[in-house]
Formats: sequence, C-alpha cells, structure tokens
Amino acid sequence: MKRFVEGLDRGQSTFFPETLEDFVEDDNPARVIEAFVEMLDLGELGFGGVDPKATGRPAYHPSVLLKLYIYGYLNRVQSSRRLEREAARNVEVMWLTGRLVPDHKTIADFRKDNGPAIRKVCSRFVALCRQLGLLAEASVAIDGSKFKAVNNRDRNFTSAKMKRRMVQIEESVARYLHQLDSTDRQEPSLARTMRTTRLEEKIERLKEEMQRLEGLDAQRQAKPDQQISLTDPDARSMATSGRGSGTVGYNVQAAVDCEHHLIVTHEVTNVGNDRSQLSPMAKKTKVILGTDRLDVVADRGYFNSEEILACDEAGITVTLPKPMTSGNKAKGRFVKADFRYLADEDVYICPAGERLKYYFTNEEKGLTLRRYWTNACRVCAIKHRCTTGVQRRITRWQHEHVLEAVQRRLDENPQAMRQRRETVEHPFGTIKARMGATHFLMKSLPRVATEMALHVLAYNLTRLMNILGIVPLIKAMRA
Repeated sequence: MKRFVEGLDRGQSTFFPETLEDFVEDDNPARVIEAFVEMLDLGELGFGGVDPKATGRPAYHPSVLLKLYIYGYLNRVQSSRRLEREAARNVEVMWLTGRLVPDHKTIADFRKDNGPAIRKVCSRFVALCRQLGLLAEASVAIDGSKFKAVNNRDRNFTSAKMKRRMVQIEESVARYLHQLDSTDRQEPSLARTMRTTRLEEKIERLKEEMQRLEGLDAQRQAKPDQQISLTDPDARSMATSGRGSGTVGYNVQAAVDCEHHLIVTHEVTNVGNDRSQLSPMAKKTKVILGTDRLDVVADRGYFNSEEILACDEAGITVTLPKPMTSGNKAKGRFVKADFRYLADEDVYICPAGERLKYYFTNEEKGLTLRRYWTNACRVCAIKHRCTTGVQRRITRWQHEHVLEAVQRRLDENPQAMRQRRETVEHPFGTIKARMGATHFLMKSLPRVATEMALHVLAYNLTRLMNILGIVPLIKAMRA
C-alpha cells in the first residue's frame, strides 16, 4: 500500500531534545559569520557598548547585532523588523545570537549609531582577503551604478522640474477659471452652486501649492547644485542609461579585482556622473592593495584629461575609451584621430598629407593648449570633407601624450572593455538582486554608505566562500 512520508505529531515531546548545534552543519555559512566576527576587535573598530555599564538594564553585545546584520544581508533580509522575526524563528540565527531576540528598534539603532565602525568591518574583510593572497594581482575594473534612494521622484526638485510643475499649475488654474466663467453663465441652480464651490476650492488649493513651490524654489536656489530632495536631503536626481529616464538616488562607485571579482573598495556619492571619480577611486584602491603599480580599466564615462593625468602621476596605468564628442564624424568629416602627430617634428599630418605646424599656446578652462594649422586648406581638394572654415585647426593638450598612451593600450588590448564589463557589472547586478530591485532603507549619505558597506561585505563574503570553501575559510580565519 502506498503511503506519504509522515511528520511527527506536534504534541509529541522528546526525551532528549535536539540542540541548536545539531541544526548548524560544519559547512553552514553561519559558522563563517561567527568566525569572522569573533576575530574582530570591536572596541578598536569603534563599536559602542563593547564594555557594559555598571548600572541600568543590560545591553546587547555589539557582536550579537553585527552577526545578525551580516546574516541578514547575506540572506536578503535587510529590514530591522524582518530581522527581529528571523531571530525568533530561524534556527541559524538562534545559533548565531544564542537565542537572543532583540526588538527591531534596538536592531535599527545599532546600524544607525555604528555607521563608521560597520564601514571599517567591510574594510577589515578586504584586508583579510589580501592576507589570504586573493588580491595579489594589482588589476581592477572601476565602474559606478545608480541606486534608488527612499526619496520619490515627485519629492525631488531641480530647476527644470520646478518650472514644469509651476507651468502645469498655471495651466490648471486657467482651465478652472474658464470653467468657472462658463458655469456663471448658466441658470441658477443647486448643481451650479456646487460646481462653482468645487472649482473655487480647486483653484484655492492650486494657489496654496504654488506658494509652497515658490518657498521650495527659494530653498533649492540656495543649494550648491540647485537641487532639493524632501524625504532624503542627500539624494539627487540622476540620469540613467535609458533614454529620457532617471532616478533619485546615489551613485555607488566600486573597484573590483579582475582575478577573483572581489570588491576592493567602494564609495557612495550623490554626484550623477563619473567624470571626477577615476583618480580618487584608483588612488584609494592602490593604497588598500599596498602596491607600487596598479592597472585600472574603466568605461568612457570616466574619461577626463585631468583625472587620467593624476592617475599617471600616481603610478596608475589606465585603460579606457575616449568618447566621441565631435559632430564632424556624423557629418562625414575628418576628426582629430584622422590627423597623425609626429612628436620629433612637433607637427600634425592631415589626411591630404599637409603638415600642420605649431603656432601658439593659450590657456582654456585651466588647460594649457597648443594650436596647429596650415594655410594649404584653401586650395585643398578634400577641404569639404574636413572643415567649413578658412582652415582646419588642431588643438593639442600639454599632456596629450598621456591620453595617446591610454588609446594605444586600448588598441593593443581590444578585449579590455569586455573584461571590464564581465568584472565590475556582475557585483552591482548581484547586490541589486539581493536588495530586491528596490531602494536603500536609510536616509542621508553617511547612513546610506553604512547600508552599502553591509551589501558589499555580504557580496565579498559570498565570493570568498565560493572561492575557498566554507570549512577551509573558517580554518584560515582561526589560524
């Protein structure tokens, strides 16, 4: 006779009940969290409450709450209320915390009050990876990704958004006034009275909204970036890859190791572009790796002459493509890349074979620029493919040879961009999937940085367990 597998009777008691240790195998990730937290000096890292007070109610040791958070971010449970529930029902969490069940307020306050220390824990794990020899190759890929803030787009105002909203209100007021005039011409009735009252109330609400927006606009204009967010004051409106789309959030920068895809360092910014992020991220990575030379690959969004020069002077080799900002190529005309530079003679050779010699140097936007041209353009047979002016002029930056070296490295290694994409975009995708494709839970830049540090720590912890294995990793931590 066929039967189903039957469970135990819920009312059945056992003479020898199981221990929590029986539910957590030797290769359980919870044991990695335990080993990692136990090897940390929480007082040195700056956690509060390491030494208990002599009076008052006993507090939770910070190691208990840190283990709880690392477990939560490792298992896609970031909310303090959900962590409270997990502590009461999840046997792995019970094993980690010793069956302690902190309330959600205590859990939330720990993350809020210990931000700098939590960020140091993330850095300490990267140092552990380096000690284990996993960051020996001084080669990283740098990229940025936009993460949503808790601030809704309708509660963020830029100059364009403010003008658009005010125009909409003015149009609505004009429409309601027209409807009010039409209503006044109708025969007196209860319906006309109610309609008139309703329209007058709408107009009054719109006038109040206009006054509110005018007050917000004054606050917005006082901001350095002419932008204001009402829910999260540090969140900013940023363009995303989709045409005409955008988000209100943060720009998270990351430097990812090209060999093991570990996040070496990261930074949370509220600047919507990457143009000024290359040298700070590269220099920070170089310090963390403790190397004299560093190879960095990035995308065209990081192309900035001064940033590339700063990296070169710091012993950092950069590979990235130059964006095509000139409209000549779309018009079928020659671009600067079609002109060949002879360094020995300090001249450019144009596509027609003419020599563009140096004439003078000037300063423009803080850059020292050298100007080259030839007077042969007037009789050139292919001038229509080059310029509509009297002569085609070429501008050369004082440190142009640094940019030429960057382009040469890219030409010699055409797979660099593919390697960058496969290296640095995967961590961002993994972290966003773990977040549930939603927004940060905390507000303000410092607290969002703390939340991101926990996400990065969980990602690196997962990578390290996959690379070394759980049991060998625990042994290495306790060695």
